[in-house]
Amino acid sequence: MENPVIVAIDGPSGTGKSSTSKAVAAKLGLSYLDTGAQYRAMTWWMLSNGIDVNDATEVATAAGKPAIVSGTDPSAPTITVDGADAAGPIRSQEVTAAVSAVSAVPEVRSRLVELQRSAAASASVGIVVEGRDIGTTVLPDATLKIFLTASAEARAARRNGELTGPAAADLAATQAALAKRDAADSGRKTSPLAKADDAIEVDTTELTLDQVIECIVTLIEEKRAAR
Repeated sequence: MENPVIVAIDGPSGTGKSSTSKAVAAKLGLSYLDTGAQYRAMTWWMLSNGIDVNDATEVATAAGKPAIVSGTDPSAPTITVDGADAAGPIRSQEVTAAVSAVSAVPEVRSRLVELQRSAAASASVGIVVEGRDIGTTVLPDATLKIFLTASAEARAARRNGELTGPAAADLAATQAALAKRDAADSGRKTSPLAKADDAIEVDTTELTLDQVIECIVTLIEEKRAAR
């Protein structure tokens, strides 16, 4: 395919980015990359190797060490760290609590942005890349940029649906955790969470997942037809 389509999907936690991105990529035969999983993988490696995640200097020094590899098949995305499957461990509450601090370190972002751009460049069929700074920093020349939003209540309810055990019961705590994450992601100096000027905003609060997918597939097909 000439000039493969590159789709950037950004937005805060709980807006449906992952479910939407995977389904859109699968429907259109595109590759898929979850950049948030890469930051989680980096964080998990730091925690596993005794790095103080609140010490930016220590994190920066270690940022080049782990070998993080993302599989880009939307029907079965994978992520490994130093050859070990990390898909389960990176979703722990410990990683969730530490990922903003690790993600804010410029050396971490620099390392992972390099991996993300490489994945996009090598996706001959085209790719859907989801994250928080894809349209603004990672792939500013993406074919199409989407920014997903949703109300705080809807986001907390969705995130709670992903949690298990006692954590799933406390909606207020989930909402507070999301607000804290938003503040950290939007306030960091390096590549903050932000909507690109040329991104199309899609509010998912009142939409089903299928409706969001259909909306974005239509936008991509319109872009393809116009090229």
